[in-house]
Amino acid sequence: MQVTVEDLSSVKKVLHIEAPAEDVKKALDSAYAELKKQAKVKGFRPGKAPRSVLERLYKSDVESDVAGEIISDAFRDAIMETKLKIVGPPEIEPPAIVSDEPYKFDATVEIFPELSDLDLKEIELSKNMYKATDQEIENQIAMIRKNMSSLETEEEDRPAKEEDFVLIDYEGVCPDGQPDELRFTENFTMELGTGRILKDFDAQIVGMKRDEEKDFEISFPEDYFNKELASKQVKFHVKLKEIRKQILPELDDEFAKDLGEYETLDQLKDSIRDHLQQGYDRRSEQELDEQVFQALLGRVEFEVPETLIKHETASMVSEAERALSYRDMTFEDTGATKEDMEERYREPAEQQVRRYLLLDKIVEQENVELPEEELENAFKGMAESLRQPLEIVKKYYASDAEQMNMLRQTLLQKEALKYVKNLNEIKEVELELQETEE
Repeated sequence: MQVTVEDLSSVKKVLHIEAPAEDVKKALDSAYAELKKQAKVKGFRPGKAPRSVLERLYKSDVESDVAGEIISDAFRDAIMETKLKIVGPPEIEPPAIVSDEPYKFDATVEIFPELSDLDLKEIELSKNMYKATDQEIENQIAMIRKNMSSLETEEEDRPAKEEDFVLIDYEGVCPDGQPDELRFTENFTMELGTGRILKDFDAQIVGMKRDEEKDFEISFPEDYFNKELASKQVKFHVKLKEIRKQILPELDDEFAKDLGEYETLDQLKDSIRDHLQQGYDRRSEQELDEQVFQALLGRVEFEVPETLIKHETASMVSEAERALSYRDMTFEDTGATKEDMEERYREPAEQQVRRYLLLDKIVEQENVELPEEELENAFKGMAESLRQPLEIVKKYYASDAEQMNMLRQTLLQKEALKYVKNLNEIKEVELELQETEE
């Protein structure tokens, strides 16, 4: 076998591969010999049909199968010979086999980029030290109180106002049809001012009294999430049946106990503070990691294989699709197509791939190793997150070498980030409340 490599770029190559004529002849002879044993040809006993007849009947299929076998074997040998670290499957257009001639074909492949050694020192790093504030704690408690509130019918004969909950019947009419969302809806509860349908809709109900009916017309904006209503002019008929006021629970130790995990209000506040602070700490580390990436990306240039970008883009799009499905929504509900999302995520996907490649280079360059306790901690974290016994999680990874390798590589990349941060001085920056809110 002969193989030469043509460079299309630093990460894209064409392998010109030639299998010897004797290998082609041997493969064809073997294929026809096997076919002769199995083929049922009219006028011939099993195993007695001459090759000329088999060629007339099955030549196209045999040559296609043989070409596939030769390509598979020759391509594998070519990769071993050239020692290329390929990414994804090759692009091959199989030519026809010509008897007694070498079989020549081209395989276009992408390979992992070869990064030059990285200078990991003298990186200017600053870490934002966010602090959970008392106001944030109060905001969280206010949200919990609202979720635990009850509604009582307002006995006073007064107009509805913002923050009231109202019970209404409504129906909408469009000039060009009536989407399901506008059909007669009975006993619909909504909080005025939140814009559950549209804030202009809420504004029309503010000022109405119990048992009052009203007709009004509103315009839905072009970017309205429901595309059936976007840009539509809709006439509504609304009847206000009840005004309900929200009754919040008393803010005391009993309120904390009702949540099931706390004995006192102070314990609840401490738990909320800890939870917020953990989120801020993760944010600080993520920002610090991004500083490391940007500094290193400024010190090295390399091309990224298109295959890796497409794979990461597809992963990001799938994650966005799953997130929408939890809300019973699709891309179309947001006014976008899957193609739109792929275009939107392409650039961040490329940046993410660059980060992965940088980290892999650091692991290789600095011989970064994975402490066993980090692997154990990862198993414990997954067991807790999945609510599965630790041994079940370990058994799963022990039975799947590919998943185990992926997990180890992910953890090694995290160790590589730690390694770089430990090499450099990190300036801590305390932030005031207004900076945090921004």
